[in-house]
Amino acid sequence: MIPELKTKVNMIFADPPYHLSTEKGFSVHAGKRVPVYKGEWDEPSTSQQQLQFHMDWITVCRDILEPNGTIWISGTHHSIYLCGYALQELGFDIINDICWYKPNAPPNLSCRYFTHSHETLIWARKKNAKHTFDYEYTKYGNFPKDKLKNRDKQMRSVWSIPTTPRREKQHGKHPTQKPLALLERIVLASTEKNALILDPFTGSSTTGIAAYQQGRRFVGIDRELQFLEISKRRFKGCEKQATLNRF
Repeated sequence: MIPELKTKVNMIFADPPYHLSTEKGFSVHAGKRVPVYKGEWDEPSTSQQQLQFHMDWITVCRDILEPNGTIWISGTHHSIYLCGYALQELGFDIINDICWYKPNAPPNLSCRYFTHSHETLIWARKKNAKHTFDYEYTKYGNFPKDKLKNRDKQMRSVWSIPTTPRREKQHGKHPTQKPLALLERIVLASTEKNALILDPFTGSSTTGIAAYQQGRRFVGIDRELQFLEISKRRFKGCEKQATLNRF
């Protein structure tokens, strides 16, 4: 699934399939009821099959992650608990679980449960690792401290970030595309300049765009060619914008 790399990676961000897609499923988009079937890659399977799937890909990631590297995994309650179990079984320590709160999440149409408005991100490291954490960035952002004298609160583990805006889908739509703001925060908080970042389920490569814009290196993998084509268009768009900004 993951090709052999000649060097270890410093950080992994993974957004594996949540195994939610059925022909009967539906959601809300732009005020209208829409189906949620994303493709064969997201079709449901048994809990044991899902656990084995997560054990397999996390094992490969563990082997190519450098000793002090970290891994982030995103998921909903359908998948994230199995991922957390797999991480601990495979020798990882969980550093944080982040609640990504979506203030503009769509409503549920069945009116039979609380409206889903968050995803969980697990951040983990290998046993006894000395992981990278840019505390100054998480406290002050990209601004000089003297301009943020009153910002003395530590960043909490609940992040309020809206879902992916339309402008980030101008090169094509991915059904589970993450907002750039989310990945920028992850990249800046947990890696250093020129770090090598891997996304084994890259989709339309929001991780890669964040890495590129923040001076990191990137390897992205996906089995769906249509999504890799979107990734290519997004990178070309970034390169074009960078060229325009120089003039």
